[in-house]
Amino acid sequence: MRLLGRLQAFIKAGDPWVQLRVLLLLAIGWLLSPLCWWNDLVINLPLAYGVGLLAKQLRPEWFTAGLISGYWLSNVVGIVLMQTSALEVFQEPGETPSLKRELLWGLATSSLYTVVVFGLVHFGVIHTPVPELT
Repeated sequence: MRLLGRLQAFIKAGDPWVQLRVLLLLAIGWLLSPLCWWNDLVINLPLAYGVGLLAKQLRPEWFTAGLISGYWLSNVVGIVLMQTSALEVFQEPGETPSLKRELLWGLATSSLYTVVVFGLVHFGVIHTPVPELT
C-alpha cells in the first residue's frame, strides 16, 4: 500500500515533464525487458539479429557472438531503464539511490536470464525462428 501511495503522490505533485520522461523510460524499459512476454519475438530477437549481422560484416564467425551480445544488451538496457524510472517514483523522499548498485543488479539479472534462455535453446527445450547459429 505504501508503494501505491508513493505512485499517487508522484502523479499528483510531480512535474508533468518529469512524469512523461519517467513513464516513457518505464514503457521502453518494459518493452525491452524480459518481463514483457512477447518482446523477444517482436523486439529483442530482431535487434539481436541485427547486431549479429553487423558483427558478421566485421568477421563472419562473429555472428553468434553478436546475436548473443545484442540479445543480452537489449535485456540489460530494458531492466536498467525500468529500475531507473521506478527508483524515481518509489524512492524515499530525500534518499538518493545507488546508481552503481542498481546497474550491477540489472546487469546480473539480465545476464542470468540470457544464459537461461540460450541454454534452453541450445538443449532444444525451446525453439527459435532465428536461422541456424553456425
